[in-house]
Amino acid sequence: MKKLFLMIAVLCIVLLGIWGCRPDDVSDDSVSVGGFDQNGASNAVFSVALRRTVHFSKGNLQYQASTGTWRFAEHQYDCIGNDNANISSTYSGWIDLFGWGTSGWNSSANAYQPWSTDTSFSAYYPGGEYTNNLIGDYANADWGVYNRISNGGNQTGMWRTLTKDEWEYLLNTRSASTACGYGNVRYAKATVNNVQGLIIFPDVYIHPNGVATLRNVNESGSVYTAYVLTMSEWDKMQSAGCIFLPAAGGRDGFSVVFEGSYGLYWSSSYVNEFNTYSMGFYSGYVGMSDFSRGYGFSVRLVKD
Repeated sequence: MKKLFLMIAVLCIVLLGIWGCRPDDVSDDSVSVGGFDQNGASNAVFSVALRRTVHFSKGNLQYQASTGTWRFAEHQYDCIGNDNANISSTYSGWIDLFGWGTSGWNSSANAYQPWSTDTSFSAYYPGGEYTNNLIGDYANADWGVYNRISNGGNQTGMWRTLTKDEWEYLLNTRSASTACGYGNVRYAKATVNNVQGLIIFPDVYIHPNGVATLRNVNESGSVYTAYVLTMSEWDKMQSAGCIFLPAAGGRDGFSVVFEGSYGLYWSSSYVNEFNTYSMGFYSGYVGMSDFSRGYGFSVRLVKD
């Protein structure tokens, strides 16, 4: 009889590792709430400082110059890619790689329009000073503060960009859930719908049944292909509150580079007269990077 119980226990452990990581006393009704509300904000919350949480937007920010329309991508894994090379003031397609502080608000920078392609770092100084961040007197230079997002509530002032300190807290400091044997599950590189990128886990996360056990958790040196998810698996993880940032690459003038291998997401914080902070992930790295303001990077907005 003891041998039978032991065999059953081993079998349960094996199945748990293959199909999920929830404890037996967790019911389907208690799974963490995910998905997005009517304004495109995640129902799950993410700590970005002590006692401060945010809701992520449902996709990367996109812009259509011919109509002046801003929207969130339909899916979290969507990215425009090489079509960003068509950027112009009259382009009728969509772009999703923007120079720093290019909300369209005249901040007294030489380059402030969403279609700006000037590669000079000094062209993107809000107020003409490199020490100005996209907050306070220059908050309108933040895409989410100044603009109405058509499928994101369609009101000004609803969204914003994370600061450098908030990105760092989100990735490295906050207290998060234990799942699949990992403590403080915060992020993991992964491939979703054949798109490489970074999963960010909510503060409260229960790994769904029927999804492969987690890998690469909080490992900046991991590779995207070590955790490949089917669409069915990703739908369950999204329903459990997960956010996915695609590795959309960057834009240098009119050239799109590193699509599919680099994820580069602006913060609202400057570094020095040359660079500003972005959150980056690529081979062997996840964390803050500093790049020239003139590059075109992804924008993922949050709502307080």
